[in-house]
Order: sequence, then structure tokens, then C-alpha cells
Amino acid sequence: MEKSELLHGIKQVLVAELETAMNAVNDAHKNATHSESKAENKYDTRGLEAAYLAHGLSNRVQQLQDSLASFGQLSDRNFSEEDSIQVGALVLLEDDKEQLRSLFLSPTAGGLKLDWQDQQVTLVSITAPLGKALMGHYEGDEIKLTINGTTQQYCINKVR
Repeated sequence: MEKSELLHGIKQVLVAELETAMNAVNDAHKNATHSESKAENKYDTRGLEAAYLAHGLSNRVQQLQDSLASFGQLSDRNFSEEDSIQVGALVLLEDDKEQLRSLFLSPTAGGLKLDWQDQQVTLVSITAPLGKALMGHYEGDEIKLTINGTTQQYCINKVR
């Protein structure tokens, strides 16, 4: 398995999301400045709401651009069983119900999912609880993660 292909796929998804967000920003800006968005009375907030939406979408565009920059600097190195889990590791994780999940430890864009080589890969940010729990562990390690009083146990089957 070539990790460079996975990174390329992640970048393609981010670029598609960026294009969608940029189109939404343009539409929101048009709506915010359109003559129909002008307040008709002191209670009419259409223009203000459209401006807030445009601002929020602009922030999303910046986040996506930052994510693309982060992935542009990420190495496609393959990890061995002697390497600890770090950013860029592809981890095959088994839960206590023997269900397998493929996770990519990511600097950003946590939660993003994509299909790659007949499996679904989920990006897990290193700032997320699961990402933090995986950092520094090795293939064969077991980890426990408690969120909202619920403890889950995982076995790290493979690190690439």
C-alpha cells in the first residue's frame, strides 16, 4: 500500500471541500450586499445574518487552506512495528467487539472519511481524545479511552 496515494486522496477531498466552501462564501457575500438584504426596519436582520454567514464561511475556507498546507508538508513515510505512532501513521485498530477501523493520525481535518484501497479510512486529529491516546504507542499495544464515563478498549493491530 502506497501511503502517498492516501495522502493524495486526502488532498483531493480537501480541495473539493475548499471549492465548495469558496462558492458558498461568494454566494453569502452576494446575499449580504444585495439590495434585498438592506434592513427595512430596525428588526430586520437579514443583511446582518448574511454577513455573519459570510464571515463564518470565510473562516472555514481559511481552515481548509491551512489543512491543505499541513498535508503538503506531511511525509508519506511508512511506519514499522518498531516505530511509535506519530502524525502520519496509518493505524489498524480493533475494538473490544473485534471490529476493525483504519485510522490516519492527522495534523488537522479530523473526522474526514475516505475510501482507499477497499477500506474506509477515518482521519483522527492528534488533538482528539483518540488521537492523543494513540500517540507514542506501538503495534500490539492496548489502549483504554474514557469519554463521558464510558471506557473503551482498543488493540493496535497494525501501524504503517
